[in-house]
Amino acid sequence: MLRQFTPATCKKQVPSNYFMSSTSKDSPRSCCPITNVLDIVGDRWTLLVVRDLLLLGKHEYKDFMASPESIATNVLADRLKRLSCAGIIDEIAYPTNKSRKIYYLTGKGKALLPMLVEMILWGGNYLSEVEIPKQKFRQIKKDPEAFKKGVLESIAEWERTVLRPLQKVAAPLDE
Repeated sequence: MLRQFTPATCKKQVPSNYFMSSTSKDSPRSCCPITNVLDIVGDRWTLLVVRDLLLLGKHEYKDFMASPESIATNVLADRLKRLSCAGIIDEIAYPTNKSRKIYYLTGKGKALLPMLVEMILWGGNYLSEVEIPKQKFRQIKKDPEAFKKGVLESIAEWERTVLRPLQKVAAPLDE
């Protein structure tokens, strides 16, 4: 529910109505779940950041900047902040360079995978200008559940081999 986005609960200190077009700071603009999801991820850039994290293994600012869609730096910074405040991603600083951040999906962010898979399938079926490698598209279309399982396993492996060790080293530095 959008009421959770308040300055007290967001470490980035984003105003409570940051995600809403409503004039009310304490209530969502609609009771429709689609409206409220779109208030968080419905612009042209946010799901591309989630895509990069979920499907392309990108975890650093420079990696997102290298995406072919050419997101502007100020837009990327804003979307990372929004996703963090929404609880979809989190970040950790490198222990040796606090200005270098690693971004990763939370459980809430990983839960967007089925929606992205359906968007891939829809785009592959109905948009002629979409470029999905044919083998990958056939794999997703044939068994979307197996594809999703593979993606989540890959993320879990990255978390085990990269993220967890960083968290162990970074924790004492943050105290």
